[in-house]
Amino acid sequence: MEGTTKKEASPEQIVHELSGVVPAHYVMPPQDRPSASAGAAPIPVIDLGRLSGPNPDAQEAAKLRSALETWGFFMVSNHGIETSVMDAMMNVSREFFRKPAEEKQKYTSLINGERFRVQGYRNELVKSDGQTLNWSHRLSLQIEPEDARSLHLWPNHPETFRDVLIEYSSKTKAIRDLILRAIANLLKLDENYFTNRFTSKALALARLGYYPSCPRPDLVLGFKPHCDGGALSILFLEEHTRGLQVLKDGKWYDVLCEPYTLLINIAECMEIMSNGIFKSPTHRVLTNAVKERFSVVIFNGVDEETMIEPAPGLLDEKRLAKYRKVKSNDYYASVFGQFRQGKTIKDTLKV
Repeated sequence: MEGTTKKEASPEQIVHELSGVVPAHYVMPPQDRPSASAGAAPIPVIDLGRLSGPNPDAQEAAKLRSALETWGFFMVSNHGIETSVMDAMMNVSREFFRKPAEEKQKYTSLINGERFRVQGYRNELVKSDGQTLNWSHRLSLQIEPEDARSLHLWPNHPETFRDVLIEYSSKTKAIRDLILRAIANLLKLDENYFTNRFTSKALALARLGYYPSCPRPDLVLGFKPHCDGGALSILFLEEHTRGLQVLKDGKWYDVLCEPYTLLINIAECMEIMSNGIFKSPTHRVLTNAVKERFSVVIFNGVDEETMIEPAPGLLDEKRLAKYRKVKSNDYYASVFGQFRQGKTIKDTLKV
């Protein structure tokens, strides 16, 4: 999952050095620029405690189904991650991004200044003339499988960074599995149908995001519209953070998250495995003229050898497969290239 690049740009330097002038390669085409919000998306808060155990709460399950069928997003409370752990995760992320540029570049995702790898720290990259860039910085680290961790790209400072990330990400596994079982129950599949595809070899990537303040939020996006790759994304937003939007019926809605809840959205692989019953939402991130933004997301993917395909239990003579099958490692080999082109893998697999 490596490519080539021509040069590197720094939004931090742009803000301080160009006195509010936004370079052309960050300016979105007129038709893609931020537009007026259609309002706040009525995304429910699901109490995970009510979905656990042998007799999940029917009302809570109905809320989950409604969220999956309409928005693809939902919040979860009573998720089992202590507020102290969440605070520690956000604090080490914030501390890393506020370090000098030369310190962050020690963990760069560029190999020899030219080839791009998924893991590591990156500003947005200029890959070709005319490409519009995201106004953001990211630190991406593979956390599962454990033997695939590139620990030399994990920051040494703050000193607690590695321990905090490992503790936080390990706690998200229980959340992932509980949600996967709940989704299987909603689809009337074996409860462990999806969790069986998440063994110790399943892929998981942590992405820490930083969105600096931007002098022209009317022209620039923090992150362009996209659907998440993988199966399930678990997002933790800094308190009182705004900017995330979801697309529904051609309109953009604000996604607001309550303090210490987690925001969950299904990704492409889950849409395929549910045969399109639950869809992966298209979303984007706006910029802000005065406030910076931090986020932590865990992207969960199935095992590399797993076949991603509509669950057989959802198919019959009247319910035909809407997607072709694809091997997980083939999916991940192409997902990033498709993403850079503004495309999705699921669209290429539609029957």
